Amino acid sequence: MSEAGPRTRPDVHPVDEVLPIPKLALYGFQHVLAFYAGAVIVPLLVASGIGLSPEQLVYLINADLFTCGIATIIQALGFWRIGVRLPIVQGVTFTAVAPMIAIGQGAATPTAALLAIYGATMTAGLLTFLAAPFLGRILRIFPPVVTGTVLMMMGLLLLPTALTDAAGGAAVKGTPEFGSPKHLAYAGGTLLFILALYRLRRPFLSSIAVLLGLVGGTLVSWLLGDTAFDQVGKADWLGVTTPFHYGAPTFHIGAIVAMVLVMMVTVVETIGDAKATGEIVGREVGRDGITRALRADGVSTFLGGALNSFPYTCFAQNVGLVRLTGVRSRFVVVAAGAIMILLGLFPKAAAYVAGIPSDVLGGAAVAMFGMVAVVGIQTLAKADLRDERNALIVAISAGAGFLPTVVPQFAQNLPKDLAAVLGGGITVAALTAIVLNLVFNVLTRDRPADADETPATEPATA
Repeated sequence: MSEAGPRTRPDVHPVDEVLPIPKLALYGFQHVLAFYAGAVIVPLLVASGIGLSPEQLVYLINADLFTCGIATIIQALGFWRIGVRLPIVQGVTFTAVAPMIAIGQGAATPTAALLAIYGATMTAGLLTFLAAPFLGRILRIFPPVVTGTVLMMMGLLLLPTALTDAAGGAAVKGTPEFGSPKHLAYAGGTLLFILALYRLRRPFLSSIAVLLGLVGGTLVSWLLGDTAFDQVGKADWLGVTTPFHYGAPTFHIGAIVAMVLVMMVTVVETIGDAKATGEIVGREVGRDGITRALRADGVSTFLGGALNSFPYTCFAQNVGLVRLTGVRSRFVVVAAGAIMILLGLFPKAAAYVAGIPSDVLGGAAVAMFGMVAVVGIQTLAKADLRDERNALIVAISAGAGFLPTVVPQFAQNLPKDLAAVLGGGITVAALTAIVLNLVFNVLTRDRPADADETPATEPATA
């Protein structure tokens, strides 16, 4: 799908094209809507897990949105040798949720828990930044068979979250309301509306189809009396995030080790998302690009700890949105970052976005998460799956990735920190794919043709 709107300079790559301000704002806001639920769910889960007050939760959400905006601008716009300069949105990694809750539950008070989490987050971010050049040189352990498997599993394992939202959301799970025809009608109607817009084959409508679907679904739900914006009246007009709001961070070895393990997993996610985005927008991402992307992760994660937030990585659902819309300009994502910063400063504005019903968001998320899986499958097409070793890597990694979902008790007898890291299917699938690729393809002289096809360099970016 080609990018909507006329090209202003034929010699400018679509990634580097600065669109008119109205389009930047519109497309950027669409990215914010796609990202918002995933951004706020981490503070919600952490607050519930370590017993934070409602006031602390509101502050965490504002801090998260504010820092997400800064992190996204760092990654998409870039400076010095930091940032991959692609349309990639940065958000808090889900991988960190269980370790952060484990860290918090070992602290004396909720505030002490936050300080331990922030100390570990800052340390892990600094180490990731320093290690980025080395990590960028080991791309041969992340060939298409690994990155494609990780992306495919990201999409497949995120789909249950989308379907849960479509059925009414986690808040009503276990009640008769969950999965009711009303919720499924809102979700299905939103998805059908998005598909209808694509069916019209109008480039501009296709590029904002997800945004229109979310707005339309929310409007219908509000008109029928099923959605209210009560929280808008309760929210403050201004909420400024200040560094070290809860005090000086504390540093504990166990917490730091757990967070470093989290960042090692986000390395795989970032490499997969960066390479997938490069494929989508037509700009090859090689060793230097990966190094810059990982440096951005490290800087953003360090800032996350300082600004009362959490570890950051590329957001897969926004990769799917780039694929869906065909809008390739990285400045659209820079605009999204600016909007996130504004939302973080004005809680009332954020409260309106938070008013999107779970079922409407779930209908749109089915398309977005499904597209992430499709990008993974497209990446896997570059691997020689006729080779039994590659086929086994995909098969075993996929099975392992479903283990935490199907058998959540499997990690109960492991050490707490290790169990926390291995509690997510994406993590297990990624680690399994990496290890099997090392065994079958890297640590052997007889390797498939695709086992080391990543180029050492990439075209220069603006």
